[in-house]
Order: sequence, then structure tokens, then C-alpha cells
Amino acid sequence: AAQLCKKYPALDTQLSIDEHLIESLCLAHDIGHPPFGHGGEIALHYMMSEHGGFEGNAQTFRILTKLETYSENNGMNLARRTLLGLIKYPNTIDTLVNPKTVVEKATSFRQVKAEQWYPPKGLFSCDLDAFDWVLAPLSHADIQLFMSTAQQKDRHASTIYKSFDCSIMELADDIAYAIHDLEDAIVMKMVSQHDFINQVANPISIMQIDWLSSNMHDLTERLFSDKPYIRKNAIGALVNGFITAIFISKQDLFDSDLLDYNAQLPLANSQALNLFKLFILEYVIKKPELQLLEYKGQQIVMALFEAFASEPTRLLPLNTSKRWMAAQALGLGHRIIADYISGMTDEYATRLFNHLFLPKGNATLDALTP
Repeated sequence: AAQLCKKYPALDTQLSIDEHLIESLCLAHDIGHPPFGHGGEIALHYMMSEHGGFEGNAQTFRILTKLETYSENNGMNLARRTLLGLIKYPNTIDTLVNPKTVVEKATSFRQVKAEQWYPPKGLFSCDLDAFDWVLAPLSHADIQLFMSTAQQKDRHASTIYKSFDCSIMELADDIAYAIHDLEDAIVMKMVSQHDFINQVANPISIMQIDWLSSNMHDLTERLFSDKPYIRKNAIGALVNGFITAIFISKQDLFDSDLLDYNAQLPLANSQALNLFKLFILEYVIKKPELQLLEYKGQQIVMALFEAFASEPTRLLPLNTSKRWMAAQALGLGHRIIADYISGMTDEYATRLFNHLFLPKGNATLDALTP
């Protein structure tokens, strides 16, 4: 945000670029993610597939507009612009589902295949009132275009547009994922310098990107240095290289400047960042050691959900049980169970699972009080 203010002083005035707003978006954007990462998200979407689905970004919006107790009815009572910046996918899951991708439910939880249950990225239909409130000042034409989707043959449909503030937050998220997660992987010796050179450094070195291509091999040597300060210097240089390449573009599609302007990376820089992201995905995220943990978490979340859905008034905490009864009258009882489980940490969900299902579970009722 600071870089863009310096680079575009006139647009800074026009768009009111605010570092505190962007910081808020970055701090808040992942708070809806459930325990056990994507394993937990897949598990909740599987259990909620007939009740509106589950998706981490949608849960973030729900927490901020409905669940947090900073106001009586409006969650954290945030301004429209803040919420608009947090809506990464401006349409509902129900609209985005591709019927061709829907498969029959498995005969047991252990047979639930992750690749068949990735959720569409959107909002929950039960939160449309909050979404409508955020969009209320926009023109009808802007709203329709903002909510437009791209259909895909063998995947769920996807949304196309994001607000200006959201585009900045997403770039920050991508850079953090690609570069800082790489540093963690190097420190933990999860990746090798040889693989990084072949998959990232060599391709980038021939892409003719200002500064980055000519310095990529030197940066690689520094990234894999045994001296932390040398490694951190390289990380800082990479982050700075991507941040300073970001520019603001005008789409000439929307009446609202907050929708028409977007921050983006030049194509070559974006392709280079994607090489970092793919490297993390292939050599870290997809490692069997991590996938085993995600799978285990997936099983825990599905088992907890099944138990709570079978006897909610018996097993849910008192306050959650009261919310379930009120929501059940509107046919939304399962959504309350999803709210409850998605708010757990990995450790809490594991202790609760042990307490419910293991004969010698060492969790106590006191330790499980929410």
C-alpha cells in the first residue's frame, strides 16, 4: 500500500489507499479457515454438501458479519469497504457448484477422496443479507458484473472480479505464501537447493525480468545459506522485488472506482511468482508427511460433525446448543455445527475427538470448555 501511494499519488487521493485498511484485510482474511487446513475444509464441505456447503473464505465473511460478538447483530460491525475488500469470491456456493462434478457420498469417511470434495469458492446463501448490504451503494450494473462467473467444464464455476483493496490483499497473500513459506521450508530442510534451481531459479533466470532474472542464481545461493541473516536478506530482496513491480490498472468496466481499479503484477513477474508457489505446492504441501496429517484431521472433523449432528442438544456446549435450536427452526441447524467445529484449533479438535471416541481419552470436561 505504501509503495502504491508513492507510485500513484493522484490515485492515492482518488482511491483513498489506506495502509490500516489493507493491514486489517490481511490480518482477517484467513480467520474462517477450519482446523487441519484444507483437510478440515474438505471434511466440512463434505458434511455440509446438502446444507449449503462450506468454504474458508465464506466462513471468514460469516464470522465478521454474523458470529463475532462485537455488536448485537452485525458481527464485528465493519464498514462496507472493509467487508468488500475481504470478499475474494463475490457469489454464492450454490450458484457456483458444477452439477457434473457432484459425486455420490462415500460409504465410509475413510473413502472420502479430497479431490472430489473441493468446495466452490464463494459465500454462503444464508449470509446473502450481509452481502447485499455491502453491495447496496453500488449500481445495479456494477453488482451484476461483479457477481459474474466463468463456467468450467470439469470444475466448479469461479468468480472473475475483486475489489481494488482485495486485489492488494491477495497479492500480499500470494507473495507471503510463495516467499515466506519457502523460507520456512528451507530452514526445516524440507526442500533441496538442487530441486529449487531446476524448478524455479533456472526458468526465472531466462525470463528477462528486470533485476530478478539476472540476480536469481545469486539469490538462490543466499537463500540456502547456513547463515540466517544472509538467508533473510535474500527473502527481503525477493519480497521487495515483487512488491515494487506491482502496478495499478483500470479495467473501464465498472462505475465504481473501487471495482474498476485493481493492483496486479506484470505478466512475467506473475509467472515467476507462480513458479515459487508451484514449488511450495509440489515439494512441501503435497509431501506425504503433510498429507497424512491433513487426512487425519479430515477424519477427526467428519467424526465430530457426525456426532454433533446426531444429538446436538446432548453434545453441543450450552450456548451453541441454544444457537442450534434457534437456527434449526429455520432449517439451518447444520450451519451452527459447522460454525462450532470450524472455530476449533487443531489441538482442541483432537482433544475433543479423543474425549468422545477413545476409551482412555485423557481430555477432561474442564479442558474442553469453549
